[in-house]
Amino acid sequence: MSMATATHESVQEYYGRVLQHSSQLKTDACCAPESLPQHLKEIVAQLAPEITERFYGCGAPIPLALEGCTVLDLGCGTGRDAFVCARLVGPRGRVIGLDMTRGQLDVARAHERAQAATFGFASPNTHFVHGYLEDLATAGIEDESVDVVVSNCVINLAPDKRRVFEEILRILKPGGELYFSDIFADRRTPTEWRSDQVLLGECLAGALYWEDYRRLMADLGVPDLRVTARRAVKIDNAELADRVGVTRFASVTVRAFKLGSLEDRCEDYGQIATYLGSVPHARHAFMLDDHHEFVTHKPLAVCGNTAAMLSETRLAAHFRISGERSRHYGLFPCGAPAVDHPQAAAGDACC
Repeated sequence: MSMATATHESVQEYYGRVLQHSSQLKTDACCAPESLPQHLKEIVAQLAPEITERFYGCGAPIPLALEGCTVLDLGCGTGRDAFVCARLVGPRGRVIGLDMTRGQLDVARAHERAQAATFGFASPNTHFVHGYLEDLATAGIEDESVDVVVSNCVINLAPDKRRVFEEILRILKPGGELYFSDIFADRRTPTEWRSDQVLLGECLAGALYWEDYRRLMADLGVPDLRVTARRAVKIDNAELADRVGVTRFASVTVRAFKLGSLEDRCEDYGQIATYLGSVPHARHAFMLDDHHEFVTHKPLAVCGNTAAMLSETRLAAHFRISGERSRHYGLFPCGAPAVDHPQAAAGDACC
């Protein structure tokens, strides 16, 4: 049975027929090339123009330490981020790209073998499937089968966001990670906006309100979310700006781990984390989030949640954690950065 709703059909129309190039978007939600780290720029430069010309992302949600992982790209479009991940996971890894717009999937599939050859792989390590974010089972994605889920400005388009996050947590392995960029609003957007194809397609109508997202994830068993990047979204189109009024939007990149050991506050257990400098492209320092920089070989006091994120995930091989949770010292002194976007994201749940 099809999962398609009026919202799905509107989005498919906008991205399948209305937009033919990223330059046709009416906001700057699409990330500029200079926002990519250098090692990602170099991979994107190896992609076919047809893949990159119809890229509609709002960030760079591609985490480090992906070698050998199974990665799922939700809303992969023509495959830009999926192919970048394919290069990073290497021939021992696997990337699944899922999208509901068949025309964009056709582009991605047409380039699979050529891109694998460009990367020096004997055969493609990508697999592109048609499906809906709310129903990953029908697309053949099994329970606890994925190491990392990435998504770039797509979840806002889904009409049932709770179901999307439930599905993500179902298919993630224990210790797995959701790393996504999306548009957040500084308030709940009016329901009637969702029937406006342009507001919906430009990722404004379905923008997440941070507090609702935080509560939803806590209810699903993920009480600690980490922001890694943020930027304000500019709306230069006068008509569109008038329609959204005083509502402000930001592109935010968030990481969330599937860990049963996380608490809803940062608790102090006297733990120390030392980064070993072994993550590719992060020889001198590793950024867990926007206020946790781990300088190579420099011990850093961390809360229990941060210690878990570094020791119970794929990052464990790159860190040395001293101490455990046998003795508690109260709340950990949080040091979140000043909030400079509509969502008070960084200081709500993470240290």
